[in-house]
Amino acid sequence: MNEKNMNEKNINRNKQIMIKQNWNAVTGKLSSYTVEPEDMENRIGERVKVHGSIYKIRKMSGFAFVLLRTKRTVIQCVYSEEYAKFPLSLLREEATVIMTADVVKEERSRSGYELRLVGVEVLSTPEEELPIVIHNKKVDTSIENLLDYRPITLRNEKERAIFKIQEGICRGIRNYLYNNQFTEIHTPKIVYAGAEGGANIFQLKYFEKDAYLAQSPQFYKQMMVGVYERVFEIAPVFRAEKHDTSRHLNEYTSVDFEMGYIKDFKEIMEMETGMIQAVFAELQKNYTGEIELLKVNIPEAISIPTIPFHEAKEWVAKEYGRTIRDYDDFEPEEEKLLCELVHKQWGSELIFVTHYPTKKRPFYAMEDPENPDVTLSFDLLFRGLEVTTGGQRIHNYHEQIAKMKKRNMDVEAFESYLMMHKYAMPPHGGLGLGLERLTSCLLELDNVRRGTLFPRDIHRLVP
Repeated sequence: MNEKNMNEKNINRNKQIMIKQNWNAVTGKLSSYTVEPEDMENRIGERVKVHGSIYKIRKMSGFAFVLLRTKRTVIQCVYSEEYAKFPLSLLREEATVIMTADVVKEERSRSGYELRLVGVEVLSTPEEELPIVIHNKKVDTSIENLLDYRPITLRNEKERAIFKIQEGICRGIRNYLYNNQFTEIHTPKIVYAGAEGGANIFQLKYFEKDAYLAQSPQFYKQMMVGVYERVFEIAPVFRAEKHDTSRHLNEYTSVDFEMGYIKDFKEIMEMETGMIQAVFAELQKNYTGEIELLKVNIPEAISIPTIPFHEAKEWVAKEYGRTIRDYDDFEPEEEKLLCELVHKQWGSELIFVTHYPTKKRPFYAMEDPENPDVTLSFDLLFRGLEVTTGGQRIHNYHEQIAKMKKRNMDVEAFESYLMMHKYAMPPHGGLGLGLERLTSCLLELDNVRRGTLFPRDIHRLVP
């Protein structure tokens, strides 16, 4: 770095310090400037202030390691009576503090430096001992305890890293879709009818009317294609399924996009392939600390192979000597076995399965003109689990009415949805991706609840 650039960097840093000091003086926040952890390596040789929580205290002979948990990293501090102007007994695990310390270069530290403690301002201390040990490498307890004490267990370094990775997934998705001219929308979660139909919807009283929690933003994102052509939403959806498995939630975060003026449903899969590539690139660029901490194996996604549904079923049956019991859908074990075969055959951990049977897809799914028994739809499987469902939609008013009548649906009940068809829609399609499932598959977690901040399943309403 030349002298001019170095001077500009120092000027900008000093401006940031002055701004923060002035803001703190106005708001009455922390009484003096505290260094951001990510700026610490630039402060080697300086005395600084830094705030955080005491993550762990390891007493040694004549000194102690004090691990300080900051908003994203854990910083190693060293307490010694030779330098510190306070007794070690003043510190308790999980106390929130402002530390005064000298930044010292330390090759053996993961960060490349450590803090030699000089002073401390204790902001708050725990009222009692923690109900569960959180400062080990892993929270060694049952998933029930992990979730019961969620506000505490999320303070564990690895537990919270899961949701920084999830943040990175969302950031990668948003940036990619913005760059591809998608408009972000926000749709109602209290609706008049379920997009998927069936019994797996939560009913509620909406004043004097019956209403439901949204299973999907499907109707609204289709409507908005007629406005913006390309739209997306990242928001909660609700399914009243009484499943109690490692792969199901009753409230989860759905990543939905819908795009108009498509030639065929393959364009949707191409868009998702690009989106997945962008997510992986975002994580590798801006989340290296979490990737290393969790030992995340990010797969190659240069291209994702495709296989029709019926071919996939027959391939699994042949290779593993299985009898096909359900010709219309996958069993969970079949999805796992298919992904194993795909990885062996093509070296891919992702696979698009296309042309699902018409009877298993919603009423708005477009049928294949060459074979009405299957739809122009797909699922994306990742490491043995379905993470995405998508496809082309019916855009013609008369075709949509005919399909609804064929299924004995009450057409009048969907009048507001059909309004868009009546006044013309372009060929369009889209998908819904389960954020928690994608997170869990990427991090190879054994239960989708581990990739969910505060899970809602058939047993859990708190915390």
